[in-house]
Amino acid sequence: GLRPSLTMALLNVGSAIALWLFLSTCPFLFFSSASAISSLAYSLLLFNNLNIFIAICEICLGRNIAYIQRDYQKLRAKYKGNEWGACIAYLAMPLTYCQLFDTKVWSKMWSTYALYDPSYQNHESFGFFIDFGNGLSTIPPSLLINIAIAWPDKVSPLWVGCIGLAMYWQVMYGTIIYVLSFVFNKRYEGKSLLEVCLFVGVSNSLWFIFPLVGIYSCVRMLRDGNLDAFQGS
Repeated sequence: GLRPSLTMALLNVGSAIALWLFLSTCPFLFFSSASAISSLAYSLLLFNNLNIFIAICEICLGRNIAYIQRDYQKLRAKYKGNEWGACIAYLAMPLTYCQLFDTKVWSKMWSTYALYDPSYQNHESFGFFIDFGNGLSTIPPSLLINIAIAWPDKVSPLWVGCIGLAMYWQVMYGTIIYVLSFVFNKRYEGKSLLEVCLFVGVSNSLWFIFPLVGIYSCVRMLRDGNLDAFQGS
């Protein structure tokens, strides 16, 4: 077998996120009763599972805000002027199997992100509450849509369309307001354009692009009264 040190090198925050996406998506594909799944549905399935993972992390944000504030101060002192290095260090941080279930590991995501946007270590800010709220509210709708993709005969298009439309609009609108707040408050100052685009822009753009796809799918469900948007040819 692999030596413990090599196992830890392979298991880090970045690979743990990839492993989550694989393990959470495969059951819906392997046990699906749908004759074929559309590419649109594949993209939503991956996004929904990523959203569920981030929602769990957002719950950690709310529960461990005191830890995040302390860790943020340590990271700011260590990585001032090298915030990108802190991001890489977090993603490459080796994990033991027990640490996969340690909420402080996933809370560190927010203390690291706070180097770019300090509002995430401030429990009075919009950024904190919109994400904590999304974490508490978007897991059941994401699972419902996944079930509709894999087992379309088990759910009502009316329910899936209404609930999905509400969820996708919620997360997209929250992202739009958050990005406007980030720009309006000039939180990009002191950071390079490239790192802001990569760390803030790319990550938040996922919660704009894929919800648009979700909204389109839900509107089709409500218009047609079926789940054909999820069915491949």
